[in-house]
Amino acid sequence: MAELGGAASGGDRARVEPARRPSTPAEDPYHQLLSRTRDLRVEQRQAREVWFQQLELEGKDEILFELEVLLKAAACFANPRNHPGPPRRGPVVTQDFREAVGIFRDGIAHAVGLARALLGSEDRAFVFHRYLETVLPQDSARSRLARGAAEQTTPEQSLLSLRHGLSSVVEVVDGLTRSQRVPYRTFYSALALVQREVERNTFFNPLTALEFRPEFDRIRSSHVLELIRSVAGRESHRLISLAFLSLFRMLRYLRLLERIAAESSRRRRLLGRAYLTLSVLRSDARALSGYLRQHSGRLLGESFHRELVTVPAIEIRGRSSLLRASGHRYLTIRGALEGVAASVQLEMRRAFQHDLFAADADPSESEVRAALRTVIKNVRPALRGAILFLGRTLGVSLPADGVFDDATAQRETSDRLRRDVWIFAQILRAFAAKAQSSPPTDRWGAVGEFQYVREFLRYFAAMGYPVLRGSDYPRFDAFLAAMTSLSDTDLVDRTHLDHAVEECQVFFEYLQDLFERVSQREVLRGVPFDRRAAAAALRLYIVT
Repeated sequence: MAELGGAASGGDRARVEPARRPSTPAEDPYHQLLSRTRDLRVEQRQAREVWFQQLELEGKDEILFELEVLLKAAACFANPRNHPGPPRRGPVVTQDFREAVGIFRDGIAHAVGLARALLGSEDRAFVFHRYLETVLPQDSARSRLARGAAEQTTPEQSLLSLRHGLSSVVEVVDGLTRSQRVPYRTFYSALALVQREVERNTFFNPLTALEFRPEFDRIRSSHVLELIRSVAGRESHRLISLAFLSLFRMLRYLRLLERIAAESSRRRRLLGRAYLTLSVLRSDARALSGYLRQHSGRLLGESFHRELVTVPAIEIRGRSSLLRASGHRYLTIRGALEGVAASVQLEMRRAFQHDLFAADADPSESEVRAALRTVIKNVRPALRGAILFLGRTLGVSLPADGVFDDATAQRETSDRLRRDVWIFAQILRAFAAKAQSSPPTDRWGAVGEFQYVREFLRYFAAMGYPVLRGSDYPRFDAFLAAMTSLSDTDLVDRTHLDHAVEECQVFFEYLQDLFERVSQREVLRGVPFDRRAAAAALRLYIVT
C-alpha cells in the first residue's frame, strides 16, 4: 500500500517531542524481542551463538530453522484449529485423527533427520548409546546411561538429548498409525510427548508464541530498521517491533513452504513437513492478530500517557494542538494495527479453508504441491502489503525492492493492490445497493435486518482500511467518520446509514480511477488484470 506515494496528512506527521531513543541495545525493544523472548540465560545464549557460528554445515540456518518450526508444531498441530481444510462438523471427541497422527509422525521423523545433520559426526555417539541401552543387563547401569543422556550443559548435548527423545516418540507414534481409529485424546497425548520433550530442552525450545531468534529473524532492510527505531514511546516501539518481526517471520514460513514444495520427497514426508509448518504459520498468525486486537489500544495509550505527563502543566494550553495531533497519530497507528490483524486473520482463514486439503482428504503429491504454491501466491502479497502499509501509517513510503529480497516483490505487491482496489470497490457498490434497497423499519426491528452492515464493517477493517489509508484519498476523514458512526452503536441509525452510503459512492468512483492508475504502472506493463480470478477471490472472501 505504501507504493502509492504522497505525503502523510499533517495530523499524522505532527508529534510532541519524540521520546528518548534507547541508548544501548539492552534497552531497545526490538533487540529484546529478537534475543530475549526465549528463556535463556546470558551464558546459554552466548553458548548457542558460538555453537551456531562454528557449525560447518552448508545451509545450516535453513536446517536449524526448519527443525525449530517442526518442534514448535508439537504444540501448534495438537490444536485442530490449525489443521487445513474446512471446519469440521461435530465435537472434536467424535473425530478420527488417524491421518493426522501419520502426518505428525512423518514430520517429526524429518525433524530427527535435521537433528542428525546438525550433529554431524556426533550422531554416531547417539547410535552407540542406543546400542548400549539394548545390551546392558543391569537396570542401574541403564539408569546411569539415561542420566548421562539427559545432561544439557552444551548445545551439542541438548541436541543429542532431543534426538534421543524424538527417535523414541517416532517409534511410539508409528505404532498408533496401525490403529483402526485414533481419538482426539490419544492424538493429543502423543503430541504432548514431543511437546514435553521440547519444553525440557535447554537450548532448543521454540514453543513460546511470537518468539524470535537472531539467527532467523534479524530484519535486514535498513529502511524498516530505521522506521522501527524512529517510533516514539517504549510501549508503541515494542508493539511496532512485534508487528514487523511477526510479519517477516511469517514470510519466512512461506519461504520454507516454497522450498518444501520444490524439493523432491515422498508424499508422506511432503505432507508431514508442509502440514506441520502450516500449523505453525496459522498459530503465529492467530497469536499476532489476537495480540494486536487486544493490546494495541492499551499499549499505545500508555505511550501517549508517558508523552503527556512529561509536558509541564503550565505548557499544556500552548501545546494543546501538538498534543491533539500526537493523540490522533496514536489512534491512526491503532487503526492500522487492528487492520493488519483483521487482514491476516481473513487471509489465513481463506487459505486454510479453501486452498488446502484436509488431513484426511488423501490428496496426491502433485495436488499438495499445487495447493502449497497457491497459498504462497495468495498469502505472501498480503503479508508484504501489511508491512508496506504499516510503514505508510508511520509516515514512510517503504520501497518494496528495498524491503524484500525478491526481485518480483514490487510487481507482486502492485498486482495485489490492484486486485484489492477492485474487490473493495465491488464490496462498496454492493453495500450501497443493499442499503438503498432496504426499507425503513422501526428501531427494534432493524437489528437482524441490518446484519449486512456489520459484515461490511468487517470487510472494511480487513481490506478497506489499508486501501483507504494508502490511497491518499482526499475525503479520508469524512469516509472514516462515516464508518465510525456506523460502528459506534449497536443499532443502525438510518441517517448515519444514508450518509455512509453517500461516502461509499464517492469512494467507489475514486477507486475506479485508482484502479486505472495502478494498472498503468511500469511494473504491471504486460500484466493483464485477471478479473475472473479476482471475482473468484471476492466470492471466497464473502463466504469466509
